Amino acid sequence: MERIYNFSAGPAVLPREVLEQARDEMVNWQGCGMSVMEMSHRGKEDMGIQTQAEADLRELMGIPANYKVLFLQGGASSQFAMVPMNLLRGKASADYLNTGEWSKKAIKEAKKYGTVNVIASSEDKNFSYAPTQDAWKLDPNAAYVHYTPNETIGGVEIFWTPETGDVPLVADMSSTILSRPMDVSKFGLIYAGAQKNIGPAGVTVVIVREDLIGQAMTGTPAMFDYKIHADNESMYNTPPTYGIYTAGLVFKLLKAKGGLAAMEKTNREKAGLLYDYLDSTGFYNSPVAKENRSLMNVPFTLKDAALDEEFLKGAKARGLLQLKGHRSVGGMRASIYNAMPVEGVRLLVEYMQEFEAKHG
Repeated sequence: MERIYNFSAGPAVLPREVLEQARDEMVNWQGCGMSVMEMSHRGKEDMGIQTQAEADLRELMGIPANYKVLFLQGGASSQFAMVPMNLLRGKASADYLNTGEWSKKAIKEAKKYGTVNVIASSEDKNFSYAPTQDAWKLDPNAAYVHYTPNETIGGVEIFWTPETGDVPLVADMSSTILSRPMDVSKFGLIYAGAQKNIGPAGVTVVIVREDLIGQAMTGTPAMFDYKIHADNESMYNTPPTYGIYTAGLVFKLLKAKGGLAAMEKTNREKAGLLYDYLDSTGFYNSPVAKENRSLMNVPFTLKDAALDEEFLKGAKARGLLQLKGHRSVGGMRASIYNAMPVEGVRLLVEYMQEFEAKHG
């Protein structure tokens, strides 16, 4: 079967160039006689791969020298616990913004380790918008402020960086990292699961300012202590070597394509195609406030939900897959990460137009 257009929220589409290079190097990486999967993580080959991946990520994101880059495991969900374990640093509470399902999960986990102040919430309108900072009730004594710049399920994105003064800003960037430039120096810690814009599931990237590590809670397991991972250059245990290798290929490709500014331009083009059509019709509806419409995850509903299954069936027949919305919200969702080509979005819009003409 020819490649389809995969609109999955994650694990998500990867660049074809990366998949083809990984295929070509699968059995014999650069003439060394073995696969990256087989290499010792302490051998010079794999250590070189990881060092280069970190260097390319630092260049892409403009990561300052006083930040550690960690390649961990456990997904963003493990960070829901690791963040308070490491960043409370003797303080009693942390501030959290609640803008959707992933924010809620982070809040629930953090409550096990300290007091959580929910500084603002959009639950009153079913998480269809993000509260502006003038509505936030920040605590100047909080250990940190946590938010989710892009809610994968609800398709709500915050395009501005919060101002939190001396309180470190923490961001779950799982579904927005590498989609557009971000000023890393404004954050105390950034974390992201790889399986959306970075690479295959299994790698978790953590970018953390050096002064914030080394004060983990008493009883924190070694595997949950950022300083232990930083001191061991992400090799306290065997890291997800093949995932890091694939992520490194993605980083190189993004650099070759013009970096994150170029990616933002393409991502805005793709999102514009889809949102412009949604705004032109009453047959489909975008539930998200216009100022918070995600560039990465576009949820939408049909006027008649009874047509959902037929819509999905017709989409599949055209090679447009994984469009069903998250089970918690229903409807449809098109995830259009960096690796989704513009042509895939054009074909989706064309299909949506045809479906509307037939059923509208």
